[in-house]
Amino acid sequence: MPMNFRHRRTEEPEINLIPFIDVLLVVLIFLMLTTTYSRQTELKINLPTADAQSTKARPKELSILVSADGRYMVNQQQVEGRSVELLAAALSRQAGSAKDTIVVINADAAATHQSVINVMDAARRVGLHQLTFATQGQQTGSADAAAAANEP
Repeated sequence: MPMNFRHRRTEEPEINLIPFIDVLLVVLIFLMLTTTYSRQTELKINLPTADAQSTKARPKELSILVSADGRYMVNQQQVEGRSVELLAAALSRQAGSAKDTIVVINADAAATHQSVINVMDAARRVGLHQLTFATQGQQTGSADAAAAANEP
């Protein structure tokens, strides 16, 4: 019996990628539909409250009130206008030549950041570099001086 050693031509196995791509596409669509996206505007934050000691009387102190609508008062005197220049002029009049005066910023909780930055900018222009912020105490509800900031 003769042996036939002829090579049979066998087909190489191929991987069919079309079903694989179909499955991946379905998984991708599923992941896109079920993914939740969080927005930064939806972050809920709790602002810290200050538990500072009571305010001590300081002879060289300038109190600036910032209302919720952006109006300013320097030592119980209304500042006409809301510009940094007018506020700097009012600070300069109240501080006089004393450059070691401490500026206490009493800003309303609803006041804009820009209003408070305007106070800080006006104080810097006049040369008043010792700033502190007043906060409301947790238990008493009285105004307490919080963190003091020194500008260079």
